[in-house]
Amino acid sequence: MSEKDPAVNVLGTELEACSTAPVTGFFRDGHCNTCAADEGSHTVCAVMTKEFLAFSKYVGNDLSTPIPAFAFPGLKPGDRWCLCASRFMQAYEEGCAPDVRLEATHRRALEIIPFEVLRQHQEIPS
Repeated sequence: MSEKDPAVNVLGTELEACSTAPVTGFFRDGHCNTCAADEGSHTVCAVMTKEFLAFSKYVGNDLSTPIPAFAFPGLKPGDRWCLCASRFMQAYEEGCAPDVRLEATHRRALEIIPFEVLRQHQEIPS
């Protein structure tokens, strides 16, 4: 596997963890780290919603069904997940983009998603 890119978020600060329950990320380290081998750019720390999970399943990426063989519990609304930047943009264009945790979204997401779009979907801490 390739060397990790520097762990910097879209705000220009240190990349924060996205989720360890379930464990996410291209490297399965809980962070939306990336590298040259990450062709999908799993860089967006997204907060799952019912609408987004239904959309993702509809377009062929079922994130809600558990896959025990891969220790994947299946995602539910409220879970955070390192999402492919292009899938986020696709959901944005269809009007069902999930909220995003900017502090945990890798700066490489900006190669595909304008910062303003990410900011519009910034997670509001509860």
